[in-house]
Amino acid sequence: MTSEELENRLIDFAVSCIKATKRLDQSFASQHLSSQLIRSATSVALNYSEAIAAQSARDYIHKMQICLKELRESKTNLRIQKGADLLKQIQNLDELIDESNQLILIFSKSIYTSKKKNQLKN
Repeated sequence: MTSEELENRLIDFAVSCIKATKRLDQSFASQHLSSQLIRSATSVALNYSEAIAAQSARDYIHKMQICLKELRESKTNLRIQKGADLLKQIQNLDELIDESNQLILIFSKSIYTSKKKNQLKN
């Protein structure tokens, strides 16, 4: 997968999360969790764009770790909303959770590989 393909996948994930939050009720829990989901899901795509333009291997790894952290937060948020039946009208909720899992694996592996390469250089 190229960096552009991954970036597009992250944008699609963020857009899907935004669309999912449009169908929530107006309860405090729904509003709170949907706001947080939008922040974390969009943060991944935005930080990945910065990682692509990193000025050093260390900077790249740091930005990728931020992406991983935000992906984990997004996944947990989706699981909480699913468990609380806040996103019950969303047919693709399990697909969003699965996509977050796949992205977490991609970022975990990329960070691991980058750290190994960086250690070999030092």
